[in-house]
Amino acid sequence: MLLVGLFAGFLCLLMVLGDWAHFTRLTASAGRYGCGIGREEDRLPASSRDEVLSRFGPHGILSLPHGIARLFQPENMILLRPHYRLFAFRFRTAWPIKGSIDVQEDGDTCRLLCVKRIPWSSAIMTAGWFALVGLGTIGFTMAYVLQEGLASVGSALLGLSVLGVGVMVFGFGLITVILAYRLENERLRQAYHELRDALGKTGNAS
Repeated sequence: MLLVGLFAGFLCLLMVLGDWAHFTRLTASAGRYGCGIGREEDRLPASSRDEVLSRFGPHGILSLPHGIARLFQPENMILLRPHYRLFAFRFRTAWPIKGSIDVQEDGDTCRLLCVKRIPWSSAIMTAGWFALVGLGTIGFTMAYVLQEGLASVGSALLGLSVLGVGVMVFGFGLITVILAYRLENERLRQAYHELRDALGKTGNAS
């Protein structure tokens, strides 16, 4: 059983590493890869789609101070990614965010639709952790009540203590995810503003 557990853990680690490796690639297939967690729409006034696409170099890559953008012209898509350095002084979280931006011409403006994405492994493991802690706490509470765990003051206090620990763990995890999202989203927004400056326009985000 120990060997089975180690093998399963090794496979899980390989899947996570493969998921992150594909997530951070600058390819067309990786552009729309990841779990979508939000979207933002923006417009560049007095800019045609061709004018926006012409800002990129011959290889479709545009280096930014805090990120990198790559254009995939057949798909009319820009892949925007903050810098991911393995050895960096900036704190990295388990929920990196990148943006896939669809470029569409809309009358006199150029419409940008940015979809924010995180690795599938991060989304699945986070959802699984919250489900385990939340359902485990609720299941324990229901089972404890059904087994007359509130029959005495001592047993009732024990049940409340375990319930309180479960709620605290759930709340701590929720706070961690919220703070990590705000940090990574700010990094993506910084790279996005640098991309807008590089395009030479100052449209209004909505």
